[in-house]
Amino acid sequence: MVAVPQDLPGSPEYLSKLRYAWRVCSVTSLGLVLIGISGSTLNVALPSVIRHFHADAFSAGWVLLAFLLVNTATLVFFGRVADLLGRREIYLAGFVLFTAGSLLAGLSPGIWFLIAMRAVQAVGAAMILANGTVIITDAFPPDRLSQGMGVYIGTLSIAQLAGPTLGGLIAETAGWQWIFWINVPAGLVGLTWGAFTLRRVSRGARRPVDALGNLIVFAALSAALIALSEAGSRGLSSPVVVVGAAVAAALVPVLVVVERRASHPVLDVRLFGERTLAFANLASFCNALARSALILLVALYFQAARGVDAVTAALGVLPVPIGMGLASPITGALGRRVRPYALSVGGALMSAAGLGVLLLNTDPATPYWIIGVGLFLCGCGSGTFMTGNTTQVMSALPPGSLGVVNGFRLMIMNVGIVLSVALTLSVLTGSVSAELRGQVYAGTLSRVSPVAVEHLMTGFQRTYAVLFAVALTGALTAALARPARDPGTASVTP
Repeated sequence: MVAVPQDLPGSPEYLSKLRYAWRVCSVTSLGLVLIGISGSTLNVALPSVIRHFHADAFSAGWVLLAFLLVNTATLVFFGRVADLLGRREIYLAGFVLFTAGSLLAGLSPGIWFLIAMRAVQAVGAAMILANGTVIITDAFPPDRLSQGMGVYIGTLSIAQLAGPTLGGLIAETAGWQWIFWINVPAGLVGLTWGAFTLRRVSRGARRPVDALGNLIVFAALSAALIALSEAGSRGLSSPVVVVGAAVAAALVPVLVVVERRASHPVLDVRLFGERTLAFANLASFCNALARSALILLVALYFQAARGVDAVTAALGVLPVPIGMGLASPITGALGRRVRPYALSVGGALMSAAGLGVLLLNTDPATPYWIIGVGLFLCGCGSGTFMTGNTTQVMSALPPGSLGVVNGFRLMIMNVGIVLSVALTLSVLTGSVSAELRGQVYAGTLSRVSPVAVEHLMTGFQRTYAVLFAVALTGALTAALARPARDPGTASVTP
């Protein structure tokens, strides 16, 4: 009698694994929505928080920066720790920390206590983010991974759609504390469902954590992110920016040397010597750099140049998350027939096309449908690229390195997000005088004079040109990430 493989599509074992995989996808998607909505609601409600504590501009910035800095700097660490101690355990611990940090943040007696709790939230979020993609990769059958990844990535659009509106409503009706407390029941649901759903996996041999490598990673990223965050407001010649960039640059070769000598490095630099992985991560960085500040940029365009209110501006940027929400699951379904490499290249080109439409139509009198088309293309391109790129990176790795490389991938994206905001605001406001920059951020420049608006239009054109060039660079690097052997779709997607 010939033995029938148990993992063939349609077999009972295959169907059982697929059912479990979709339950796992629901758990990881809950985590992504929780973190995404938490960040987007705070962005809208931040003025209410600052007014409550009578905080100055420096501490106000750290309410946002503390989360991004700690989260970015610990992603690689928790990817490594999860590889050693178990992804299920670290993932669920992330829900516990994020929920506890949210509860205490709403009880904050002062602004710096709130900032500290934002750091606690960031640690929990890093535990969740560094492991969600890996857990999905382990759970799905090879030929269905792209579908699961499409749904998972698509949940980002849910956060982007619901977050700003939810944040405004909560801040106005229930108070700023509920911006954080709303995470508590959601976190408990995610923790309970995750504990019930995720299976325990065998742990590898206990090995020491690379303490020195972790310290250098944190220091280098801290210096880099502080420099990038200050570049937009203080300029590239600011001592804070210069020193931060110099420290970060100096620590990079130190990190390489230390990690090459470490017995169990937190960031195995040898993993990034492979051409496909190196270019795929560079393409991910370019995509994050080109897309992350787009909603902020367009919202400023509507308010500062066209003189509309914040609600109208929020509605105006909806084509971006709508495009992402539609493209991600569709791309996931196409992933069974189209290679992840082709999807990532196509998505990057679509994003560049959308930015090209916006670049050519920056006049205040441009019909909205043209702007909407450009934004929708950008959203579809980002959703397509992120699904294809994530699947490609995760498919190219041996199981033992999934956690640390996924953490590194997310860290690269986060650095791109920070740089995107700093670069966008610097180029945009560089076209107007220093005394008018505050009115750009306030969205009131259109009330000053037509000449001021014309100057701002020059800034928008320059900014879109920079983002367009970055998006094209991302498409080129995505094309260079073509695997050496690319025999087919289902057979190469583990």
